[in-house]
Amino acid sequence: WIAAAVVIAAIIAGGAVWKLKPPEVRRVMRFEHNLPDDQQFNLGGMFSAGHTLAISPDGSQLVYSTSKGLYLRSVDELGARLILGTEGNPQSPFFSPDGQWIGYWSQADKQLKKIAITGGAPVALCDVGWLFGANWYEDNTIVYSDVTVGVMRVSANGGTPETLIKGNTVAPQLLQDGKSVIFTDASAAPQYNIMVQSLASGEQKGLLAGALARYLPTGHLVYGLENNLYAVPFDIDTLEVKGGPVPIAQGVNSFYAVSDSGTLAYIPWATASTAGPGLTLVWVDREGNEEPLHAPPNLYHLPKVSPDGTRVAVTIGTDDNRDIWIWDLVRETMTRLTFAEGEDASPLWTPDSKRIIYTSFRESKDVRDIFWKAADGTGQVEKLASAADKNLFPWSLSSDGETLAVAEATQELSNWDITVLSMEGDRTRKPLLQEEYDEFQPTISPDGKYMAYMSGESGEARIYVRPFPEVNEGKWQISTGYAESPLWSPDGRELFYISNEGAMEVPLDTNSTFNAGKPRLLFQGPYVSGYGESPPWDISPDGKRFLMIKRPQATDEASAEGIPRKIIIVTNWFEELKQRVPVE
Repeated sequence: WIAAAVVIAAIIAGGAVWKLKPPEVRRVMRFEHNLPDDQQFNLGGMFSAGHTLAISPDGSQLVYSTSKGLYLRSVDELGARLILGTEGNPQSPFFSPDGQWIGYWSQADKQLKKIAITGGAPVALCDVGWLFGANWYEDNTIVYSDVTVGVMRVSANGGTPETLIKGNTVAPQLLQDGKSVIFTDASAAPQYNIMVQSLASGEQKGLLAGALARYLPTGHLVYGLENNLYAVPFDIDTLEVKGGPVPIAQGVNSFYAVSDSGTLAYIPWATASTAGPGLTLVWVDREGNEEPLHAPPNLYHLPKVSPDGTRVAVTIGTDDNRDIWIWDLVRETMTRLTFAEGEDASPLWTPDSKRIIYTSFRESKDVRDIFWKAADGTGQVEKLASAADKNLFPWSLSSDGETLAVAEATQELSNWDITVLSMEGDRTRKPLLQEEYDEFQPTISPDGKYMAYMSGESGEARIYVRPFPEVNEGKWQISTGYAESPLWSPDGRELFYISNEGAMEVPLDTNSTFNAGKPRLLFQGPYVSGYGESPPWDISPDGKRFLMIKRPQATDEASAEGIPRKIIIVTNWFEELKQRVPVE
């Protein structure tokens, strides 16, 4: 009995010591998953991007989207396998709570679907116009964002979606209490704000400038801002941010995922300084055949072909410092046209090919004014128009050179409207379209009778045509879905635009009344997407080919989007997060 008592006492003492011992800090480990040569990240089609990867709640599995379909990798395995049945441009993948199913958005048929991780036939759940961010919850419901509609909820078995929050939203997350939703307000893009809203009262408040936030079990709010990942303590009871944000990863953007168990996965984002110099200028004909211009690779933006077809005006530089250059198509030389500090951009030729109209910060640090200069670089810069509180972008000049269509926006590049500027006399600027929704990219037809433009009136950016300048005498919708950057053919018998599918063409009949035919796909390719302030392409004077900015081809190190073809995986990442960003 004495010996037994000694043993029992030792066991009890050992247990007490074990209980007093602090929990062991798990080791943070980093490793990479490199995509093989035959895989390419799928960033949302020809000109757009979305969520690309997800990680299971227990952190054991990773799924990512490629041009071939969804690939699944277990963290403890070396390779990934294709989930058969996910072909068709899959976007925004996400796991079921038990990790046995994957939900995703099929851009091909615009449906929210689910599929077993073993593959097979996908199950369609509901129609979604444009899904960006979704989560599957324990009560077997899925909360997702239909960008142009709002935050929605649908049964994981399918059915009619319920609208939780209306508006232009992305990346929603229902908090643990089931009563509040964190989401990104994209209504003032490219300015994004992280919001939280009570589902019971409808009360909404802003939390931070940034996007794609996720609340973690550690008490942190993680979000993206300017290609970096930040973390900040967040009180889930009061729905308030506590303390200041701390940068925790650089070069991440929207391509990240975090599991509830503490595994972080992200796709490194190549910044403009590393990805941009690989951009090239190419001609693309209607069949998609390319011909390079032989201009050296650079940070190209917003190309414009001169009416005489001999030169190309193009913006070169970063957001902080851009200038307009002229590429001579005959001599194959590049000449700088503007030299002001800051931004000179959005070049537009006059009909005689003698002058360049452009937007610039040269006289103001807050808003852009419109200037013009001789295309050969001689003479002085002359200001054509300005507004105290508006950014002005020259967009389209009538073929007679007398009327300039202008896209204008607030200092924050929101609330877009269309005005016209007379190029004769005192150059007065008059309102043309000023609705409660955005209208911009005004493009005057060659005969001066019509104007194509982009509008958000349907909740999704689409192309419309109106009579010009009497815009209230008619209106015709041209695109059937998301579209941008309209271009007229030189003879006015066709209208072109960019969609998520690629470059589109619409035949027109304007002999008696305006009639638009069925849109058809011309070509696809790794070409730079549109910009709010100017189109990313132009058409040759003969109408046979298009001037495009091409991204670099995929290599072992970088994808065609300028994004390295690898995923960084960090296990036990919560340990590092708690040390760097303490929560009181």
